Amino acid sequence: MDLKLNDPGLLRHQAFVNGEWLDADDQQTLDVINPANGQVITSVARCGTQETRRAISAAEAAQKTWKHYTARQRGDLLRSWFEVMLEHIDDLSRILTAEQGKPLAEAKGEIAYGAGYIEWFAEESKRIYGDTIAAPDSDKRIVCIKQPVGVVACITPWNFPNAMLTRKLAPALAAGCTVVCKPANATPLSAYAIAELARRVGIPDGVINILTGVTAEIGAEMTSNPVVRKLSFTGSTEVGKQLIEQCAATVKRTSMELGGNAPFIVFDDADLDAAVEGAMLSKFRNAGQTCVCTNRLLVQETIYDEFVQRFQKAMAGLTVGDGFAEGVTIGPLIDAGAAQDVRDFIDDAIAKGAIPITDASVTQGLADTFLAPVILTGATPDMRVFSDEIFGPVAPVFSFKDEKEAIELANDTDVGLACYFYTRDIGRIWRVAEGLEYGIVGINEGIISNPMAPFGGVKESGQGREGSRYGLDDYLEIKYMCMGGIDQ
Repeated sequence: MDLKLNDPGLLRHQAFVNGEWLDADDQQTLDVINPANGQVITSVARCGTQETRRAISAAEAAQKTWKHYTARQRGDLLRSWFEVMLEHIDDLSRILTAEQGKPLAEAKGEIAYGAGYIEWFAEESKRIYGDTIAAPDSDKRIVCIKQPVGVVACITPWNFPNAMLTRKLAPALAAGCTVVCKPANATPLSAYAIAELARRVGIPDGVINILTGVTAEIGAEMTSNPVVRKLSFTGSTEVGKQLIEQCAATVKRTSMELGGNAPFIVFDDADLDAAVEGAMLSKFRNAGQTCVCTNRLLVQETIYDEFVQRFQKAMAGLTVGDGFAEGVTIGPLIDAGAAQDVRDFIDDAIAKGAIPITDASVTQGLADTFLAPVILTGATPDMRVFSDEIFGPVAPVFSFKDEKEAIELANDTDVGLACYFYTRDIGRIWRVAEGLEYGIVGINEGIISNPMAPFGGVKESGQGREGSRYGLDDYLEIKYMCMGGIDQ
């Protein structure tokens, strides 16, 4: 498949280990498929245990030097990396759309968003501060310093193949850590492209290592190898629990950004036009394949019909198709299996009484990875769309009576990543925001993620935060130093 890149050197297919592009030891490969048309873009190295072990060794060797770079030196390299990513935004976007399927305009937005984390942490690297603490005796002094945790392993998903990686790489490198990364096998090309750019700007060999292949083997080596001191994972709650368990044997630090089940609450005093706009952005971005996208719309019963009418009108303006086509706003799901999973959600809801609002004709002639956006009215808590993460362009709308019921419905889940609500009552804003059991709350806003803010959840949505000044904490160890004999 010809991606028509300005710089064909960004399309890589080998593993990136210790600054070199390498084939798998057994020469095996994996095909990377464009989900919009089933075409093979290219084939990438299918790595396993031995290649992962060598990548970890390379990171360990590089760590000995990288941790001694000054904050300014690391920051300058990160800044150069950020700038070259923006210079190549068109090529990076085309690679992303080809392997993931999202519309080209969304892909460009992701590149800029992902690069923003590199820019942010280029500056934050200079703000890793320690403390001087009042001592218990006059002949002692207490000082705390922060040092890099060491070699970090990263595992990232397919839905944001650029941004999910930069969100981990940037703080790790800023803190002085080196990394071994395993992007999703479905979307490795974006990761390899940004690794190539990192190499070009002079980030030292071994600081960044990226490989794809046999997921079980790569993951097992990452979680069991004692050289790895931290694992950062973005993905499903089920897999996250397994990784935490596997990391326990060597007591690794873990950061987990796991599944969500985001409620989007619309109260009867809300600006309905703003609420519909926010719901459209939150629900249908990336065809609903985001961990923070709206999963359940909870609308107060007095405005339910009016909201649905306006929401339906807005949804009719979406265009489904190949992400490279002009004007497309909804691309394919990542593969046919994912699309069938979402169809199963719809069938379950309809069987239990939900009424679908959709235009099935919008997907005529398209591959079976495409789904027409759907509103499900009359949704009830016994449906799977209430309890499970949908990961597709399906918008179930539930009704509630009052504020108390809205909070109870929203919190009736084991996860707690992102939530949203719309109201113009300042008292309600505080009551509801404090009552919702979520790590991220969007108030009269449907897009909430940015490099300046801490991203992460509570309950079974994970642990740790990415982005913001808090984003460095998980990559740093606090060392306490007690100095005695000061009075002598």
